Amino acid sequence: MRVNLVNIFEQSVSEAEVTIENGLISAILIFGPENATLPYALPGFVDAHVHIESSMLTPAQFARLAVVHGTVATVSDPHEIANVLGIEGVHYMIADGKRVPFKFCFGAPSCVPATVFETAGATINAEDVRQLLASDDIGYLAEVMNFPGVLGGDPDMLAKIAWAKHFDKPADGHAPGLRGQQAEAYANAGLSTDHECFTYAEAREKIDYGVKILIREGSAARNFEALIPLLSEFPEKIMFCSDDKHPDSLVVGHINLLVKRALEQGHSLWDVLKAASLNPITHYNLPVGLLRQGDAADFIVVNNLDDFDIIQTWLDGELIAENGTSLIPNLPSNHINQFDCKRKNAEDFQCKANQTASQLRVIEALEGHLITNQLTEPIPMKDGLIVADPDRDILKIAVVNRYRDSTPEIAFIRNFGLKTGAIASTVAHDSHNIIVVGCDDASIAEAVNLLIDAKGGISAVGEGQKLKLELPIAGLMTDRDGYEVAAEYTKMDEFVKGSLHSTLQSPYMTLSFMALLVIPSLKLSDKGLFNGDKFEFVSLTI
Repeated sequence: MRVNLVNIFEQSVSEAEVTIENGLISAILIFGPENATLPYALPGFVDAHVHIESSMLTPAQFARLAVVHGTVATVSDPHEIANVLGIEGVHYMIADGKRVPFKFCFGAPSCVPATVFETAGATINAEDVRQLLASDDIGYLAEVMNFPGVLGGDPDMLAKIAWAKHFDKPADGHAPGLRGQQAEAYANAGLSTDHECFTYAEAREKIDYGVKILIREGSAARNFEALIPLLSEFPEKIMFCSDDKHPDSLVVGHINLLVKRALEQGHSLWDVLKAASLNPITHYNLPVGLLRQGDAADFIVVNNLDDFDIIQTWLDGELIAENGTSLIPNLPSNHINQFDCKRKNAEDFQCKANQTASQLRVIEALEGHLITNQLTEPIPMKDGLIVADPDRDILKIAVVNRYRDSTPEIAFIRNFGLKTGAIASTVAHDSHNIIVVGCDDASIAEAVNLLIDAKGGISAVGEGQKLKLELPIAGLMTDRDGYEVAAEYTKMDEFVKGSLHSTLQSPYMTLSFMALLVIPSLKLSDKGLFNGDKFEFVSLTI
């Protein structure tokens, strides 16, 4: 193969002949300076932190879409399916990923459940983590979201980190907004990365404490603009990740989009390739080649170093994507799940008013962020009940336990912008109960029942229509063709924004994080309204 070889170690570009034998680069013959008439070969891209389940696709289907964009590997935290099915779910992801030519590095979930303030489908304790980390199929301890537990000396949490050290595997951090002595103590406990920084100052401080920063640009949380200045200042300390990527976004692009943006902003090619390839490969000890003789033949071919259009993607010497077409076969997968709750009616979502209260706590969802604000508003009342007020953009939000039948928990939320109907999802981080936002109780019940009948998925009702995308695998994923799923998701997304008038760029992705208690400030679990700053339940009214 005659190409311009991009050597990330020597920071050079040369015309070269690359020979591949038995999946390895057996020889590299350098001819001289680069030849502008030839395409360019360079290391493939790595997503340094992603939850495959958030694509709503199985690992096999995720890989089919990702390789088109030059992604050859992911550092994948399977804690979404682990919260539903425990260790069985982790093994499911590993087995499914092995069926396709792609390099998944799965982690041992550290926080299942994420907190004791919600109901999950499983628990993974320190002994379970030990068993997982002992396997060659597990590359690291996945994000330690329970930073209060780390700082407070929780024995189970510290034991999990200790097992990562024992097996000489990295431990991923997750500490949004943590600063000062607490951030330093958290890093010193052994946490080596953080993908939750949303300001330059926070990330810069954590770098001083020895933490590597992952610049995240996903379907909901986007921190690229705030953090990209760090790339030129600390190129050895930065990686790129998506964290959560919905199927419609994955069809458009992946890590390649961050590469293009960084280059357009004037960052060095070599710094960009470190963040997109070299740094995650070395930090997580990934079995991914870097275009050296003797390496696995894992690389991509692009048209030039300006446009960066992906022409080919190779893994272990096999061409797996070419000119925008994936060559990975469309494989069905086994279906596993855990779902046991009864259909609801509109009365189940009524919220009785406290006659002594005058103010209502309202969650404020924020575009492009996982954090929320806490607002207080006059209580919208009707017939002795607290009701949604779409004119003021105060909608009802509810969480329904999907693992056993129980009474829904109710709260109120702003910035979804719905004027009619409701949307619901069983992708609700991290316990993945049913979460719903709507304008009236009848629509809310209808959207929820569509998912109970399907045992998982996303739904939308309103304007006389009922839409759903079924997710039969753990209520999180489907094994249908990823491009078809992306098209169906796009149709639902457009319906929610158009017919129901949501003002959010990614309403379903934003909805999925409104039950994530470890991200401040105000969230809702199946057990009640929760203050993530103080780590305690709070009353709905004041």
